Amino acid sequence: MILRRDRFMLAVLILLDVAFHAGRTSTVSAADIAERAGLARRGIEPLLQLLSRSGLLESIRGPRGGYRLGRPRRDIHLDEVVRVATSEDAAAEDGPGGDLHRKVVEPLWAELDTELAGKLRALTLEDLIRRGEAAGLVRPSAEPITFSI
Repeated sequence: MILRRDRFMLAVLILLDVAFHAGRTSTVSAADIAERAGLARRGIEPLLQLLSRSGLLESIRGPRGGYRLGRPRRDIHLDEVVRVATSEDAAAEDGPGGDLHRKVVEPLWAELDTELAGKLRALTLEDLIRRGEAAGLVRPSAEPITFSI
């Protein structure tokens, strides 16, 4: 889990950006997500597709399309984001070997992985939104609804 932290952190950033700027009701474009993160859009597209296939994000087509959360932010736990983001990682067999690795490093890593998984299970996107607000980040206000007859 920890080995591919770049991909996991990017997945969390994408979901947090969508939760912060769109939530479940409106959408944000891949271009806006990439711009706010300082990344190339083509670099995040595969991860956006993976998050959409998993149901964490919902992809909306059309002129006002983009991405929105697939579920309420209180129901998206970070351990699930790790599983989805690292699901396409290479198998463990391509790593180091030897007695020291098998008898010392692997058990240690498994122990750390278990502790981290427990902490990630306890955190949701809702918790991260609260942390952002506590840090002074201001969420964009929704556009007022107007009706014309």
